[in-house]
Amino acid sequence: MKIIVDNVVKDSIADELGIKKGDEILSVNKKVPKDIIEYSYLINEELVELLVKKTNNELEEFEIEKDYFEDLGIIFTNAVFDSIKKCHNHCIFCFVDQQPKGLRDSLYVKDDDWRLSYIQGTYITLTNLSESDFNRIEKYHISPLFVSIHTTNPKLRVEMTRNPKAGLILDQLERFKKNKIQIHAQIVLCPGYNDGLELKRTLDDLKKFKSILKSLAIVPVGISKFREEKFKRVNKKIALETIKMVEEFNKEIKKQIACVSDEFFIISNLDVPDKKYYGDFLQIEDGVGAIRLLKDSFNKAKKKLKKKIKNKTKLTVATASSAAKIFLEFREEIKIENLTFEVIEIKNNFFGSDINVAGLITGSDLIETIKDKNIENLIIPSVMLKKTGNSYEEVFLDGITLDEVRNLNKNTKIHVLSDYYSFSEILKIINNL
Repeated sequence: MKIIVDNVVKDSIADELGIKKGDEILSVNKKVPKDIIEYSYLINEELVELLVKKTNNELEEFEIEKDYFEDLGIIFTNAVFDSIKKCHNHCIFCFVDQQPKGLRDSLYVKDDDWRLSYIQGTYITLTNLSESDFNRIEKYHISPLFVSIHTTNPKLRVEMTRNPKAGLILDQLERFKKNKIQIHAQIVLCPGYNDGLELKRTLDDLKKFKSILKSLAIVPVGISKFREEKFKRVNKKIALETIKMVEEFNKEIKKQIACVSDEFFIISNLDVPDKKYYGDFLQIEDGVGAIRLLKDSFNKAKKKLKKKIKNKTKLTVATASSAAKIFLEFREEIKIENLTFEVIEIKNNFFGSDINVAGLITGSDLIETIKDKNIENLIIPSVMLKKTGNSYEEVFLDGITLDEVRNLNKNTKIHVLSDYYSFSEILKIINNL
């Protein structure tokens, strides 16, 4: 990969030097950084030498005098400048392997890169870490990392990941503990494999690492209709057992570290706990606490809702089944004159009925759901769309674009929620009607 400038912060050092979008950084202090991490350390000097290849192919060399920690103001197209470290596993539960052909190319890439784990919060299994990787993590004190544990039973972890190196997990955690490298951990619960007594064993082992364990999320295995081998699902009995086991783990270590994802409470027909259970919501991207955040946000926002809007209007929220149930609860409390608040559940025909999260809703399923409906204002979450950095592009998993949805009815106004865990954007939409 090349080190390409994506943007330059206005009035920054790079801006003053005339560095532009599309320029290529060839070296920093005569070294070629492998990634944004190494780049950040290289520029933490009072004198920085920068070799730049301009978009017209001319070379420019800069000698920059600055404060020690002062940033240059360059934003890059990629966080990793060499090749991404690919996943060497063939996990029995891997969702990438459960996808059909014809989706975006990026959806078939299985990365297991510790750098992206640190920068973007993606989960890694540690099975492809070399000694040089460990040395870099320790040298730069890269912490925290997001680590997929699944099980601490070496034999079982090898079986689940289908990688002989997976059995080294306890040794690797010991090394992290020695070097004070913190982790956010994840366990994908697969009934018949790492639940029950095996989960108890894993939690007991993890007690020894509570000094570096910032959070632990337990999520149920996702099963799409494209999975060839049979797989047990998390049922009510397993869900209740897991919830109890996690509560006992937290009590024993005297820290609120471990949480189960929202699906466990849904399966158990239990309400999600209050916000104290989730702490700082460190595993929100894993669906741990999303419902609680949304409910609390609604309870706060409903006090600010209008009593009446000027013209009769219908507002339609279209989302996956798990979130639709929550919005149906909200609908009962939204009493605004002239406003019809409608909730539409999108069935996941593409991946199968067992997949009920908004992030895996395709454009084709959305279109199939709303095509015959008269919708004035349509609200969908941005998690349905392709994510790029902190923003999103108007394209769904299956390549359907938002314009194709708009073309169903030119009179429908589409609102995309940036923050799926808050009701504040919907509040703003309602109060602007």
